[in-house]
Amino acid sequence: MSRLAGKIALVTGASRGIGAATAQLFAAQGATVLINHRDSAAGAEEVLASLSGSGHRIVQASITDAEALAAAAKSVNDGEGRLDILVNNAAVSQVVQHSDLEALTDELIDRILITNLRGVIGCIRAFRPMLEAAEAPVVINISSLAATTATGSNIAYAASKGGLNNLTMSLARALAPKIRVMGVAPGLVNTEFTKSWDPAVVQTVVERTALGSIAQPEDIASAVLAACTDLSHSIGQTLLIDGGYWLS
Repeated sequence: MSRLAGKIALVTGASRGIGAATAQLFAAQGATVLINHRDSAAGAEEVLASLSGSGHRIVQASITDAEALAAAAKSVNDGEGRLDILVNNAAVSQVVQHSDLEALTDELIDRILITNLRGVIGCIRAFRPMLEAAEAPVVINISSLAATTATGSNIAYAASKGGLNNLTMSLARALAPKIRVMGVAPGLVNTEFTKSWDPAVVQTVVERTALGSIAQPEDIASAVLAACTDLSHSIGQTLLIDGGYWLS
C-alpha cells in the first residue's frame, strides 16, 4: 500500500544525500515530489530520472533568497495548488576544528546561520499558504545530533542545528493545529560530505555507536516518512536517528 498516495511533497536540497533518498522514498510511496536545489542542476536531474511514478519536477531556488522562494511558491501554487509535505533538508557546513576560531570566519558563520536557520523560516513562510490549503500538512526539519551534543563539523553548524530544534518547537506551537511541524536529527550519515572526513574520525564514531555503524541516507529518509505518516499525533519533537551514539 502506498503510504503517500496523492500527496505532494517538496524536499529542499534534494539533489544528493538525505534529500535525494527522501525524494526517492516518497516517490516510491506514491507522492508527487518537487525536487529543490540551489545550483546542483545535474544532480537534481539525476534524482528526477530515478523517481518512480510520474508528475515529479524540479523547483530551483536558493532557500536564502526570498524572491526566489516567492517565485518557487508561486510555481507550486500555480502548478499543484497545494503542498502536503515540506522537508527542510538543505543546509551547509564545512569542517573546522572546534578550537580553531580563526578558521571559523565571519563569512562562514553567516553563511551557515543564514542557510540553516533563516532559510528554514523563509521556506515555511513562502510555502505556508500552500500547506494550509492541504489536509493534515506536515513540515519536517532536518536537524543533527550536533544540536544536542555540540559536536559535528564546526561550532557554528552545531549552534545552527541547536537553533533549528528550538525553531521546530516554536513553529509547531505557532502553526498548530493547521500545520504539524516535526524534526529529524541524524547522527553521522554516509554522504558525500562525510566521505571527505578523516577515516580515523569516522571509525571513532562507529566504535562509539551502539549499533556499530553509521547511517545511510535511506535510514534517515525512513525516519522522515515515519514522522509524516505513523507519528500523526506527534508535534514539535525532533527524532534522534544516531544508531545509539548518544548512549556513549
